[in-house]
Amino acid sequence: MAVIQFIKGINETVIADVSLTRSKDGSKGTATFKFNNPDILRSGMENKGDITGMYLKDDEGELMTRDVSAKFINGKPKAIEAIYIIKSPQEWDRFMRFMEKYANRNKLSFTKAKQN
Repeated sequence: MAVIQFIKGINETVIADVSLTRSKDGSKGTATFKFNNPDILRSGMENKGDITGMYLKDDEGELMTRDVSAKFINGKPKAIEAIYIIKSPQEWDRFMRFMEKYANRNKLSFTKAKQN
């Protein structure tokens, strides 16, 4: 099990585009999640509760960030962007374990950025 939720108990079915950055020494990093037209922005979802963060849930527990913002086009929400900050090598390892499970569940692949 590896799911993402914006409201606890409601799994987001739209798959995120995830970008990772990592410090040169590998001790810190940032994961940026972008969801285009996510379930949570669909009509009727406003009755389910408020977005209080992004919750990454798996069999080990939960990772969470409150750095979540909506992107609007012509006054209507179209996307959600969330940023998860990784502050230690242990947090990096834990995050990558979640991402491996999330990727396997959703048939995602990893593409390494080209070095200049």
